[in-house]
Amino acid sequence: MPVNQDVANLITLFNDCFKYTENTILVKGEDEPIYLPSSDKQPHNHIVFAHGYFSSALHEISHWCIAGEARRKLVDFGYWYEPDGRTIEQQHAFEQVEVKPQALEWIFSVAAGVKFNISADNLGGEVSPTAATFTQNVRNQAALYLEQGLPNNARQFTEILVSYYGTEGKLVPDTFLAERL
Repeated sequence: MPVNQDVANLITLFNDCFKYTENTILVKGEDEPIYLPSSDKQPHNHIVFAHGYFSSALHEISHWCIAGEARRKLVDFGYWYEPDGRTIEQQHAFEQVEVKPQALEWIFSVAAGVKFNISADNLGGEVSPTAATFTQNVRNQAALYLEQGLPNNARQFTEILVSYYGTEGKLVPDTFLAERL
């Protein structure tokens, strides 16, 4: 396994950065991803990613970076989720809320030196006529983040990834506008 995709390294990087400052740890899960706020039985917030997949970890971290203080007190940030098999209308709603997290995930992927894949997350559902628009919106948002600045935790995590993986100079808006998925 390439060092870039070693989830143990990713977990260490994240936890070293946010365990004490944000009371949040990254945890390898066996099933579906979920965010669990701290409780009497669990002193730290847990970002649980699916099946030990590196890309799942980056995706769940991106949701955490976007969630505000109030949402971080809720299981799964209080988001709704329609399982695989969504209608076109449900898929369109999904795409609208996924632009920013997937843009951050793409930035994290470039910073970690791994390939990013847009995720419509609807393998058994209807094909969205807006799929190309969704991809373009994610590209545009990634470029916009780089031009105007990342949310604070996303910026901090990106800097750690760039330093660890040696990807200095890769995070420029043109990377996202020109890269083919």
